[in-house]
This record gives sequence, structure tokens and C-alpha cells, in this order.
Amino acid sequence: VQLQASGGGLVQTGGSLRLSCAASGRTFMSYVMGWFRQAPGKEREFVAAIKWNSRHTYYADSVKGRFTISRDNAKSTVYLQMNSLRPEDTAIYYCAADPSVIQSNLASRTAYRSWGRGTQVTVSS
Repeated sequence: VQLQASGGGLVQTGGSLRLSCAASGRTFMSYVMGWFRQAPGKEREFVAAIKWNSRHTYYADSVKGRFTISRDNAKSTVYLQMNSLRPEDTAIYYCAADPSVIQSNLASRTAYRSWGRGTQVTVSS
């Protein structure tokens, strides 16, 4: 599956952005989808993940209560709604996909074999 992330930009502290990740391929519904981010000088870290049926979502502690992951299987698109943004949320955000991610590996970047190119999110203080 090929992934294309969009929706990044510059926003002030406390603002909101919605990222989108469009996927190609007919088997999107079977994929676990994830969002990761990488700030300058830091390792890529897990943000959120969602299983195929949207009833199971997972978040990093740092974004719980502020970010919401969702998916529209009919549009082959996964979203990341980001509210109450903070300067520490500044990073390049990547979407990732894999049909075989097991529960214990949802937050592991090595569990996902397909990656989009990333979209920059900058939060000004």
C-alpha cells in the first residue's frame, strides 16, 4: 500500500490541525494504521494507531485526550485530529500501515512496513 500524508502546517499553541493519510490499494480495510512523529534530533515516536474496525484505538500518553485517530475505509483514509497543540508537538508526522501488526507491537515503528513521506507540523509558542 502507498501512503500520502497531508494537512500539516503552522499553528499557534492551543490550536488544532487535522492530518489526513490517503492510501492506495484495495486492501486498506485490513491494515492497521498508525501515526508517528519525528522532531529534530529525536527518534521517530509513536503517536496513535487504529485497527481495521475503528473500535480499537491506541495513543501515546503524551497525546491522550488531545489527539483522535479515525479512519474511513470507504475513502481509504486515516485521520489524526490534533487539538490543544503544544510546541512540543512540533515534528514531521508520518502515517504507517501494515496488515500484520500484533497488539504488543502497535507502538513499534519496526512493525509497520509501509510509510508515507510525512507532513510538517509546527506549533508556535
